[in-house]
Amino acid sequence: MLATLIPLFDAEMKVCGYSVFAQKANYFLKPGLNGTIRLDGAGNVTGLDLVDSMGIETLSGDKEVFVEMNNISVFARVDEQCSAPHEQITLLMDHTVRPEAMYIDRISELKRMGYKLAVRKLAIDQFEPYKPLLQMMDYILLDHKKIRIESAKIYFSKQYPNIKLLAVNVDTQEEYEALTAHGGYDLYEGAFFRMPITKSEREIAPLKVNYIELLNVVNAPDYDLTDAADVVGRDTALVLSMLEMVNRMTIAGGVSSVRHAAAMLGQKELKKWINTAITRELLADKPSEIMRLSLLRAKFAENLSKIFEMAQMSQELFLMGLFSVLDIMLDKTMAEALDIVKVSKPIHDALLDGTGPLYPVLNFIREYENASWQEVSRLMVLSNIDMDPVYEAYVDSLKWYRNLLS
Repeated sequence: MLATLIPLFDAEMKVCGYSVFAQKANYFLKPGLNGTIRLDGAGNVTGLDLVDSMGIETLSGDKEVFVEMNNISVFARVDEQCSAPHEQITLLMDHTVRPEAMYIDRISELKRMGYKLAVRKLAIDQFEPYKPLLQMMDYILLDHKKIRIESAKIYFSKQYPNIKLLAVNVDTQEEYEALTAHGGYDLYEGAFFRMPITKSEREIAPLKVNYIELLNVVNAPDYDLTDAADVVGRDTALVLSMLEMVNRMTIAGGVSSVRHAAAMLGQKELKKWINTAITRELLADKPSEIMRLSLLRAKFAENLSKIFEMAQMSQELFLMGLFSVLDIMLDKTMAEALDIVKVSKPIHDALLDGTGPLYPVLNFIREYENASWQEVSRLMVLSNIDMDPVYEAYVDSLKWYRNLLS
């Protein structure tokens, strides 16, 4: 199985939910299936399997989770497959669930069970024929490029006043800002929140200068552990976080100093912790999803190291994922950001030029998080990679992220 979570934002760049996009098989090997199968032999809905096995708190905290359904999976025993609170699950129907009696009855039943409902991939000329279904929907997903929101807002407010409008395929920050300024949509989905910086926005804040210095200390070849400890010692928040972590690791008495804590961690773990902690600080003034993206990419890349037969580069892969949003962290172009924060040549080449030994993993992660399953499947075939280890690597990164924040 393959699965990924795609965030849904409101007009304030706050994440209000996640869509689970999942598939059971490698459709590149079985193109005739065309990605339409959502059930296994036991009638399990792939997305619900993920929610139930991971737990909705691990996946999304207290936010809604949208799970894909089609004309087959809509008849699965949803309540038996997922123990999450019904009100946190939104069943996302596509156009194959038609306005016919058997579907209307089934949707009504799911509505009575407390699930929220959404529909996508409806053309404008289908709105009226789908009225029996639209009357029960909580959300409708609309391609903002194919619809005039002025007309849609009037139409839906009159015909379906309780339905929320969700804009999909919002690809750029400019599109997002224009849509939110105009109004009409309740939620937004797309790649806009993680688009690369193409123009430097402003000078780096003084508070971030110390963090950057620390990054450069620990990412230098054979860095000095005491030097890193001394730079950590300049920031009270980092000191407290470091001491708390180290005290959890030891059964013996408390740690006596920052240098003592650094020595207990050791060079390798100290480097990883500092890079992770500093990344969180550098992204503190950004939308929370950017920090989540950075940390998930880091752990996913590290987990993929063995799968891509690059175990000896696992630490570099971790840093590559972590710094894949370095431009957003510093409000600089990636070229300028990499002039400020020094990284190894393989990381530099992957992030800036899309070349070098690490780039195939970064490219794979980007396709995976977009749920580009056909391309992901193609890349797995080319690299002779099985699906299950990839899925396990992704799930482990989700668990690691939740544990990191707990």
